[in-house]
Amino acid sequence: MTVRAPIADDSPDPSSSFAGRVDRGSLTAIGSPTGPDRETYRATSGAQYPGMPAYQDQRETPDVLAGSAGQRVVPSWTDPLPARASRIIGGPLGRHAVVGRHWFWTPLRVVLLFATITLALGWLAKVPCAQTYRDSAGALQVDWRDWRQYKAMCYSDTIPLYTAERLDQRGLAGFPYAASWVEHRGEPDQQVRYMEYPVLTGLYQWVAAKLAQGWVAVGRTGWLPTSAAAIVYFHISALGLSFAWLVTVWGLVKLSPRRPWDAALAALSPLVAVHAFTNFDALATALATTGLLAWARRRPVLAGVLLGLGAATKAYPALLLLPIVLVALRSGRLRAGLTAVAAAALSWTVVNLPIALLFPSGWVEFFRLNSRRGADPDTLYTVLSVFTGWPGFAHVGTLNLVSTALFVLACAAITWVALTAPRPPGLAALCFLVVAAFLLVNKVWSPQYSLWLVPLAALAIPRWKPVLAWMTIDALLWVPRMAYYLTPAHQGLPIEPFLGAVVIRDCAVVVLAALILHNSYRSPAAADPSRPGMKTHRVRTGPANRDMAPYRRVCGYVS
Repeated sequence: MTVRAPIADDSPDPSSSFAGRVDRGSLTAIGSPTGPDRETYRATSGAQYPGMPAYQDQRETPDVLAGSAGQRVVPSWTDPLPARASRIIGGPLGRHAVVGRHWFWTPLRVVLLFATITLALGWLAKVPCAQTYRDSAGALQVDWRDWRQYKAMCYSDTIPLYTAERLDQRGLAGFPYAASWVEHRGEPDQQVRYMEYPVLTGLYQWVAAKLAQGWVAVGRTGWLPTSAAAIVYFHISALGLSFAWLVTVWGLVKLSPRRPWDAALAALSPLVAVHAFTNFDALATALATTGLLAWARRRPVLAGVLLGLGAATKAYPALLLLPIVLVALRSGRLRAGLTAVAAAALSWTVVNLPIALLFPSGWVEFFRLNSRRGADPDTLYTVLSVFTGWPGFAHVGTLNLVSTALFVLACAAITWVALTAPRPPGLAALCFLVVAAFLLVNKVWSPQYSLWLVPLAALAIPRWKPVLAWMTIDALLWVPRMAYYLTPAHQGLPIEPFLGAVVIRDCAVVVLAALILHNSYRSPAAADPSRPGMKTHRVRTGPANRDMAPYRRVCGYVS
């Protein structure tokens, strides 16, 4: 398959016009207000009915290299969910609408506003866990009494990590990978512990902790409002994570100039509202998305550097190198793909080598912990163990072998699809398949890991309804998770209902992967919307004016 030409650096700014920009000819049409017969409307190779924009199969744009900024997709014309949602503002975009004229509200800025609102809601959801009280000595303490973090469903790793990772120690004493502590002292499983996160995430936590301590010190003088150091640390960390997610959304808009509004799927994702501040994964999504953007603009070295730095925050950006190599191989750009891999390895080494040399025991903690930990409760291995009673996955060695073998097989299958499918998936679709396979067969699926899939789903699956359905299901998994952590002894739930919700979440991810594979193996006849007999999807939008009647039949889905 030949990869479509990337966007040149001097191409028009994708954010230079407002929602749904299309060819101006289709916005200055003449003809009957009722338009052509809707039953006979379908696109032709070069002509269109007067007053109607030519139909394009919007499912054929999974590749992040696709499109030009001059021909924007209008979501309310191509997707039934936005078409129905647009009723609250008068219906889908009109055929006589004048777009791209506002001096400020570009698609990029609107989507960033959506993301800011979602992040604010996410912060408000965590605020109940940022309450404090004064102990008997008069010192401020984090108020997690009576299992508040689970009952209010506001749990965030950042607050307990402030003390658990020894970030509360002053000066260099709390420097990640140098500070250590003994866990389970005096017990058979006694273990010396260090910072358990990759290097850049550990350093981010340390910088945020130092800023929090400085803020508290100034606050004690009366110049700044203050709270417990762990709470200030949470707020400072959340501010940086918010910026990282905004960078992610910015990258999505730039990656898809023909479909800038698809980035709203990530900007408004309920998963962001629930998990943006649960851990530090937004750092990795920002670097991964900008790495894909650099690749799309034919800058393989920069792409590799960004993905390598991303792998130094969380491991998943390194997984995106396989799809890059596959796309490069099938498009005759293998040298560029290998250059990206080499740049990623070099940048990762530059960041990790000083810590590995200075604090070898602390640096290896991330790898040691992940090699020795068992299956998390929200994985298929726990599902099988609980519902079947089979104890085979209790042995960590067996679990590591099975999960690694399954992921290797999944990568082999994805490679075969990428190189042999009649209509091979684009880069974003391949990235989604690889990361989804990793999460499904991995022995750990922490709740915030689902954020890894959000930008990739927005790029790879331009169908709002199934993507939003998965996001909602995954976000709602937080409710039984908190109830399970609360335990039945404190009016929580046993593990079985939680595992049932996990299975539903996994099935939703599998459905999205199946949509990508179905798109790759559809027959050419089904993929060609200009063929006679094409079926269209009726959207009952109920437009406010008669001029919108031709658009009540949205041709976004071909059966």
